Amino acid sequence: MNDQTFEKLLNIRTSGEQKEYYESLHYNRYEPTSYYALEALSKEYDFKSDDRVIDFGCGKGRLNFYLNYFFDCYVTGIEMNKFFYQEALDNKKEYLKEHNRNCKKTNFLNCYAENYEVNPKDNKFYFFNPFSMQIFMKVILNILISVEEYNREVEIILYYPSQDYIYYLENFTPFTLKKEVKLHGLYALDVRERFSIYQFKLL
Repeated sequence: MNDQTFEKLLNIRTSGEQKEYYESLHYNRYEPTSYYALEALSKEYDFKSDDRVIDFGCGKGRLNFYLNYFFDCYVTGIEMNKFFYQEALDNKKEYLKEHNRNCKKTNFLNCYAENYEVNPKDNKFYFFNPFSMQIFMKVILNILISVEEYNREVEIILYYPSQDYIYYLENFTPFTLKKEVKLHGLYALDVRERFSIYQFKLL
């Protein structure tokens, strides 16, 4: 399906040029994960209805609604920009008008990623290069502190991963590479066109 078909199915608006910019140099310009990429991920990676996914830099909430619609999992979008946060809330209203879903399974918070208090049930964390390396390190530390306090398996999902993110995870954290999902037709042109999934497993 193309973007327009997905948007109509989910009854949301997340496509089009993004004219809103972040004031902080630590936060990157909003760009939603393509539906093509989300389809590729969902074919090779398992999401379950009891998963609690955190999307850092969620923008208008595309990932939230996609995962909730197709997998019925919990998804919380973290967005520091008030404009995109409001767009996500508006999309949630429209999404729920068309789909009989538990409204508590799709949530959005207007806060900085590094200030998000990781819930003991959060188990999957999604990043599409939303911010600087400094912020990424703080967020990963928060996740590891939560895991130390509430022992559980968690996974990091990176789309179009930066080498800095990968180097940090592999050399300074207990996360190990679990799987890579390469986008057919795109990876050959750009090796970053992939999902890199890292896991923290219980001993």
